[in-house]
Amino acid sequence: MADEQEIMCKLESIKEIRNKTLQMEKIKARLKAEFEALESEERHLKEYKQEMDLLLQEKMAHVEELRLIHADINVMENTIKQSENDLNKLLESTRRLHDEYKPLKEHVDALRMTLGLQRLPDLCEEEEKLSLEPACHVTSKFTGMHLYVHCAKPRVDLETPKSQNGSRMNEEKENT
Repeated sequence: MADEQEIMCKLESIKEIRNKTLQMEKIKARLKAEFEALESEERHLKEYKQEMDLLLQEKMAHVEELRLIHADINVMENTIKQSENDLNKLLESTRRLHDEYKPLKEHVDALRMTLGLQRLPDLCEEEEKLSLEPACHVTSKFTGMHLYVHCAKPRVDLETPKSQNGSRMNEEKENT
């Protein structure tokens, strides 16, 4: 009987070893699955961080692009203001010269008339560009000033009639 008990004890031990080994194998399989999930999650996290870095780089590129656009806008605003100031100065200078020219021409015309000579042609008759007729109205959104720009007033020869659409060029082509 002692042999039987010893054999039974050994069988119980073998059974326990088998149960514990099966339990250990199940845990080992779960551990392996968890470890694979952990590695997978680490890879995903690394990918997410890389994507975040790329997005931040793209954001910074857009921020830099916007900064450059704002700088260009500021330069253009300053250029427009300077151009408007230059235009105002030139317009004022032109007005002063015209105001200076007008009485001088009237005096010269009066002297010529006393000698029986014809009057000199007016500026607008001599040169289209020297006509001081207001041609367009320019508004500055930056300075709030309204500028009257004097532009050339085209001359029309009296002997060449205009066509209905205002172009003499077409009539001349039709006549030739």
